[in-house]
Amino acid sequence: MNKPMKLTILGATGSIGTSTIDVMLRHPQAFAAYALVGHRNAKLMAELAEKVRPELVVMTDESAYFELKGKLPAGVNLAYGMDEAIAAAEHADVDMVMAAMVGSAGLPATLAAVRAGKRVGLANKECLVTAGRVFMQAAKESGATVVPVDSEHAAVHQALIGHDRDSVTRIILTASGGPFRNRDPKTLINVTPAEAVAHPNWSMGAKISIDSATMMNKALELIEARWLFDAKAEQLSAIIHPQSIVHAMVEYRDGSVLAQMAMPDMRSPIIYAMQAEPRLESGIPWLELAQTHPLEFQAVDEERFPAMRLVKGVLAGEDSLAIALNAANEVANQAFQDGKVGFMGIVSTVEAVLNKTENKHIETLDDVWQHDAISRQLANEVIAK
Repeated sequence: MNKPMKLTILGATGSIGTSTIDVMLRHPQAFAAYALVGHRNAKLMAELAEKVRPELVVMTDESAYFELKGKLPAGVNLAYGMDEAIAAAEHADVDMVMAAMVGSAGLPATLAAVRAGKRVGLANKECLVTAGRVFMQAAKESGATVVPVDSEHAAVHQALIGHDRDSVTRIILTASGGPFRNRDPKTLINVTPAEAVAHPNWSMGAKISIDSATMMNKALELIEARWLFDAKAEQLSAIIHPQSIVHAMVEYRDGSVLAQMAMPDMRSPIIYAMQAEPRLESGIPWLELAQTHPLEFQAVDEERFPAMRLVKGVLAGEDSLAIALNAANEVANQAFQDGKVGFMGIVSTVEAVLNKTENKHIETLDDVWQHDAISRQLANEVIAK
């Protein structure tokens, strides 16, 4: 009997992390936890550690680390800090790393896993948005397998299997349009954080829910797809699909379009990333097309979603623009949550930063961090004004 695949889950207490654990518990013979890495949510981490009994729990927030002391099951070790998270990602006993930390904070540990040649389930799109060139080069050199966990990229991955890449004419990511897809753009200036977080189809954290409301999330996903699938800017596009049943489509030279469909539940791309063949039961509901509402598609309105206008220039440019877009968006998204900027101010802040960013090729991780820091500083200056 084969030994179970051992996982380190970066961002274990987030929505992707908890869904990964749900999948693991359905297949205890196939998967086991080496390490769970979290940030602040000590209470949930204690519950998760009880369920999967990892060898190690790492908290990157010091107060959460002290809160967990003495509260973990027997045999589960506790550690603190990003260095320990990196060590858990590259450890020799680990077969796969589920990279689900939010934001660019997840890059060091995820890149460590790639450099160690692990199978990496990539739910942290910022890794590729900010350091796509460095990241994919590292994967090539180490032999790491990078499998997307975003529902859209997992769909593209499946629609490409067995087909000639030179025959691909378009990769089309679908977007729900979030909570404001039919709202008058003139009223978006009054949107509150609570409204922006209320996604109609997906249960996600605040940051990614707000990104979905601005469609900045789709902009980031298009940049991610550029690196994952070695795609040209003109091959990448998005379409609004409110039902979130079709997750992506790949169009081929002969006019064929292959689509991947499933109910909107992140356990589907998660289990695909963990084991594509043979396929395993994920726990998601079956897709009953005869009982499903008509599937609708509509073009993206760039007045309502100016992030989709911005990303065209970013895709056509160099790496520095993608770094600036991501960093400025993280700052502006948090500023919106903190009441320091209005909803429409998120994308306008990003645009102001992009206008001040040099279009530059990036080769090293040090360059990534340097441009990231400059972009964050510029974003804070724009918001302060």
